[in-house]
Amino acid sequence: MARNVLAAAGPQRNKGAPWVAQTPTRGKPGSNRKRDHRNVRIKKPDYKVAYVQLAHGQTFTFPDLFPEKKQSEGSTAVDEDIQDKFLEEQRERQRHDPRRGGVPNWFGL
Repeated sequence: MARNVLAAAGPQRNKGAPWVAQTPTRGKPGSNRKRDHRNVRIKKPDYKVAYVQLAHGQTFTFPDLFPEKKQSEGSTAVDEDIQDKFLEEQRERQRHDPRRGGVPNWFGL
């Protein structure tokens, strides 16, 4: 049985990136363990894994993906107004309908 091998499994060239020394890659086969309702195997696709090696003296720092937002004085009052309006709408929805005659809200369409 032949295995599906990904192309370009050798080292990649890094043109214009002096901070990268080399990037060895390898093909990794996808999982073949899952089966569907007909007991037929479901194969996930093969994928390529790259290991980036930095040049000597270079360091990598993760970027801050979720920076804290600074709020001004005026925006907090507006945010509180929006939140109060939302809470009032929620309370209005949860009030009992007098036309239902004591029948709970979950009982009905």
